[in-house]
Amino acid sequence: MAKRLDSIKSPADLKKLSVQDLSLLAAEIRALILETVSKNGGHLGSNLGVVELTLALHYVFDSPKDKIIWDVGHQCYTHKILTGRREQFAGLRQSGGILGFPCREESEHDTYNTGHASTALSASLGMAIARDKKKENFHVIAVVGDGSLTGGVALEALNQIGHLRERLIIVLNYNEMSISQNVGAWSKYLSYLVSGQHYIRMKDQAKSVLKAIPKIGWPLIKAARALEELVKKTIFPGLVFEELGIRYIGPVQGHSLGSLIEVFELAKKYDGPILIHCVTQKGRGYTPARANQEKFHGAVPFEIPTGEPVNNGPAGPPSYSSVFGETMIRIARKDDKVLSITAAMGEGTGLGRFAEKYPDRFFDVGIAEQHAVNFAAGLAISGFKPVVAIYSTFLQRAYDQIYHDVCLMDLPVVFALDRAGIVPDDGPTHQGVNDIVYLRHMPNMVVMAPKDENELQHMLWSALSYGHPAAVRFPKGAGLGVARDDAFKKIPLGRGEVLKEGRDLLFAFGNMVPAALEAARELERAGISLAVVNARFAKPLDEELILRYALPGRTIITAEEGILAGGLGSAVREMLDRENRFDIRFKAIGLPLEIFPLGKAEEIRRIYGLDGPGFVEHIKALYASRP
Repeated sequence: MAKRLDSIKSPADLKKLSVQDLSLLAAEIRALILETVSKNGGHLGSNLGVVELTLALHYVFDSPKDKIIWDVGHQCYTHKILTGRREQFAGLRQSGGILGFPCREESEHDTYNTGHASTALSASLGMAIARDKKKENFHVIAVVGDGSLTGGVALEALNQIGHLRERLIIVLNYNEMSISQNVGAWSKYLSYLVSGQHYIRMKDQAKSVLKAIPKIGWPLIKAARALEELVKKTIFPGLVFEELGIRYIGPVQGHSLGSLIEVFELAKKYDGPILIHCVTQKGRGYTPARANQEKFHGAVPFEIPTGEPVNNGPAGPPSYSSVFGETMIRIARKDDKVLSITAAMGEGTGLGRFAEKYPDRFFDVGIAEQHAVNFAAGLAISGFKPVVAIYSTFLQRAYDQIYHDVCLMDLPVVFALDRAGIVPDDGPTHQGVNDIVYLRHMPNMVVMAPKDENELQHMLWSALSYGHPAAVRFPKGAGLGVARDDAFKKIPLGRGEVLKEGRDLLFAFGNMVPAALEAARELERAGISLAVVNARFAKPLDEELILRYALPGRTIITAEEGILAGGLGSAVREMLDRENRFDIRFKAIGLPLEIFPLGKAEEIRRIYGLDGPGFVEHIKALYASRP
């Protein structure tokens, strides 16, 4: 690799370089990020956009003494390369490799673990308060994307930051994109502040001209700065950040190392909260990423010359997300009361085509899951049928709204939980393994999962007819390739499906059903007779069906891709105890309470025995232990 990057072992090495050398280093870093992500997949556009920004931060500040907190954290690749992990970078997002998000266990330079948006401002304020109480002296810098400001917790933090006025630096990275196109008043306001790239270009050009004037150039620049502040106050008399008590500087060209270094040095001297508004380009330096920003937000492996995905053979089955999106269009065609809501993930949840076909029935609320659920409650109570499509890991943030605003009033809001269960590549923050637990104890809530993509479409159709809050969880990735019925079928509420008869019971939920069938056939050859039931529902349970097998001396086994504590297995065990069925043997197969390793979904399932061979081992061990 190039010599400049070879010489960077820590951020301290940057301080030996000139600004011109830093610009050359930026090109080398972009090439490394592009090469690695093209092979491993990952967050490309956001990382190409913050190369100069990250270089300037590490050039001016002294990490790890100074604390840099990355909001969301998916834009931390340059940070990882500069902080001693360049040699491990080839293993980015691979089993045994480094995470694509900040991780305190990886490096002292990763100040705060992030994977969900809008958290950095609150955390950075806490660190700043703690610093001052301990009478320590260092800078706290929160790097926040404009999309993250749509999250309610970010606005709560800004309110407190302006009130307390602690010494804190906020770097607002404005690139007009989070995952989907940014929406809402904040995005419009920031666009208004920027007022187009011509403003930044004119400012930089004027500074270059003034610098060239001997003796009087710098005094004129200082006078121009004062004039600029006066003009901004005149043009933007209600400047929100200033009104909140946060000093505002910007907009600053986010790819100009000279401008960034200058403004960060100025920020170090300010005794209070200061926000630096930087304008960057998502996908900077790579034309395909600039042209298709949503596609290259979270990219699959691709060919660098064209940006096209690597061809690994014939096209496989459609993804669960795309089947969900297609089903929503078919349902909306039949029922004009059906609306869709998402939280900055229109494409990710498969709703892109729905948004094009029914723009007045599609609502992207930004990174604001709590608001999304409250908003859906208002629609449902008014006679509409909202479907809230949010990744399982992100819906956790709306826990109280699900309970208080939907379930207590028994409102018919349907939750489509994409990325439920084990999620590949993104690490612990993105695992959708808690939803069975946090939804099962909600009053009036229906919790279900399909065994395949055909059943997904029937479940979604059925969920809209139950008249209660209902959650349909489905995994990330391709379906099984089964044929899909032309007509929708209503699934009776709380009824499972017997797929194979047998003496004892293997009660499998969602995407664990195919593995359960595979295991049951293998175990049959070993003399273990298992009925396989597609549970369909974690709530309400098909108690009548389960109790048919809960006879003295029999065995009941549950299988779920979720946390065992409080999950499907717990529900079945509680029901058996309530019915005084103590004379059976019971085992729940699922995930333990721990932080899960980085890797592909199939690798993680193999580790925990959540595949066909794993089920065989679990069940053989259970039967071998029989007295």
